[in-house]
Amino acid sequence: MSDAWLSFMLVIIMLALLGSGVWVALSLTAVGILGLAWFSNAPIGTVLASTFWGGADSWELAALPMFIWMGEILFRSKLPDDMFSGLAPWMARLPGQLIHVNILGCGIFAAVSGSSAATCATIGKMTVPELSRRGYDERLTIGTLAASGTLGLLIPPSIILIVYGVATEESIARLFIAGVLPGALLVSLFMLYVMLWSLIQHRRMPDREAPIPLLSRLYQSRRLLPVILLIIGVIGSIYAGIASPTAAAAVGVLMSLIIARIQGRLSWKIFIDGLEAATRTSVMIAFILAGSAFLTVSMGFAGIPVQLAEWIGSLGLTTYELLAALTFFFVLLGCFLDGISIVVLTTAIILPMVEQAGIDRIWFGIYVVAVVEMSQITPPVGFNLFVIQGLTGRNVLDIARCAFPFFILMLVFIAILTVFPSIATYLPMVMSR
Repeated sequence: MSDAWLSFMLVIIMLALLGSGVWVALSLTAVGILGLAWFSNAPIGTVLASTFWGGADSWELAALPMFIWMGEILFRSKLPDDMFSGLAPWMARLPGQLIHVNILGCGIFAAVSGSSAATCATIGKMTVPELSRRGYDERLTIGTLAASGTLGLLIPPSIILIVYGVATEESIARLFIAGVLPGALLVSLFMLYVMLWSLIQHRRMPDREAPIPLLSRLYQSRRLLPVILLIIGVIGSIYAGIASPTAAAAVGVLMSLIIARIQGRLSWKIFIDGLEAATRTSVMIAFILAGSAFLTVSMGFAGIPVQLAEWIGSLGLTTYELLAALTFFFVLLGCFLDGISIVVLTTAIILPMVEQAGIDRIWFGIYVVAVVEMSQITPPVGFNLFVIQGLTGRNVLDIARCAFPFFILMLVFIAILTVFPSIATYLPMVMSR
């Protein structure tokens, strides 16, 4: 049997394993074992052991469980309530009013949690009942929450950017700073849409609340101080060059524990629950990364990445055509896999053709995260859809329909990012000078 047919069979077997519900890490490892057996005489056990150890032996990867733990602590603290109280007085006079709290709240919480699901669940638990009580359109509330929850993937400290950085051996600090301007742009697009919707559909908006005096708004804003200090302590220390992402993650955990303690929310049970949840998530991600590293080695023996890159190159696609094809490919994968699995599964295959096309690796990391964000709100495996289903009890497809306008906005965002790549590359360029 030819190598081409064997490669095709590997792909089919992998898709079958993933589709049958086998753990992603085990699926990747099994396909890697088959690839080594078919395409080389290398000792499978030795390669497997050394690759798993090499995949886990990464200082940059140590930031991952720290940031996840920080998000788990904040999820159980009073920080989300404080954010709502601090933001609401300033949003009440904008077109769209308190709907903007959904967007900005997710953006701010994303900057201290790094997780899409945690952002969506934490902010949604607070805003969905409150906005419903005040008479806001439920479909708009759900749509903004589902879409804005994905900001946890893009705005640093993004867990998925850490995964991409480890998988590509790219600077995590540069990836973090590259996500700032794109994150701000996406937040702005969401807020602009809400403003336009509220002006056009003004009859479906509740009456404006009485204006709040400036001094009262400033007084309410004091409740944003903990999250501002946390962002400065974690992200500021990275950008200032004071701490590495790993050290900043440890600082973030310490600050989160202090904040939760001051708020009276840090009990022994909360401490243990947060640590256990962070451990489960971290082990899952590390296992997937190890399986992906082993599959990458196996595909290297098979020559699949090089063959695929050469085939794509032979098509003569322009950069825009290549990115359009990759966008469709990633969105399709997102219908069946979570974001982290998509990144670790495809990076080794796609990166050679991306580099051959002259696309910047930092920019491509932001692009990949942006496309994976879209997959968080596409059925049947859109994680944010399931989070909101748990909050509202509504059908997943109905929630997806609510989020569809924001899916289109994300496509617009990717188009803007493609036409103006400096949105993602400018700050890393300045940082490296």
